[in-house]
Amino acid sequence: MRGYRGIKYTLFVCCYIFWVASAVLIAVGIYAKIAKEKDAVDTLTADPALLLIVVGSLMLTITFFGCFGALRNASALLKLFSGILLAIFLLQITAGVLGFLYSDLVLERTERLMKKAIVRYRDDLDLENVIDFIQKKFQCCGVQSYKDWHHNVYFQCEETNPSLEACGVPFSCCKRNKTETVFNTMCGYKTQNIEEAKAKEDVFIIGCLDNIVHWGKKNLWLVGGMTIGLLCLELCMVCLASAQLSRIKKINKKQELLSLRNSYRQRR
Repeated sequence: MRGYRGIKYTLFVCCYIFWVASAVLIAVGIYAKIAKEKDAVDTLTADPALLLIVVGSLMLTITFFGCFGALRNASALLKLFSGILLAIFLLQITAGVLGFLYSDLVLERTERLMKKAIVRYRDDLDLENVIDFIQKKFQCCGVQSYKDWHHNVYFQCEETNPSLEACGVPFSCCKRNKTETVFNTMCGYKTQNIEEAKAKEDVFIIGCLDNIVHWGKKNLWLVGGMTIGLLCLELCMVCLASAQLSRIKKINKKQELLSLRNSYRQRR
């Protein structure tokens, strides 16, 4: 009986942690969505706020099945929870294998997505912050090179472009001196017109795609360990749900046998 309670409450605690995390994701996503302008981008692939809400909602629903099923010994909910989690686990494994086999295609699709994000850089504040964070974190600029910013209407290098940022790059592409007290946000001004050798002194000229791939290869053990850890946690929760279902079946069978014995004795 103690082992049964251990399984039950371990599963509940695991699901509850994910349930709280999913609620936080939804809250952050809703706050970010409300804070945006009405004409902001609202597509799932280009809107981080919408992505947070969708992912958080899915996590909240799945973990609710696990929490309530574990606490109330609801076999139907536990079966649904373990079934969905197992399907997600298998999909992740499949995606990982396909991603490894078709790595060139994945990189090509990722490049297209990143270029679309550059085009919509000023259309969505969250998307802008994500791109700025990536460029500062990985010390890169654009997708393949800093000149990819020509595809954005604000940074487009055309004589007819009235933008003050024309032929430039975002401030997140700039190399910042440690001795600098006030950061110049116009440090990328007219950078696209300068030769690469000279532009290299002020901004990062290497694209983010290459730098991210290089970082992934360099930190392969870290990325692999985190991925395997997440998969093991999912598999562990499936096993806990299955173990609880098995215990519930045994308890139900015992109760049925006891009721049959009692009814037989009453007849005698």
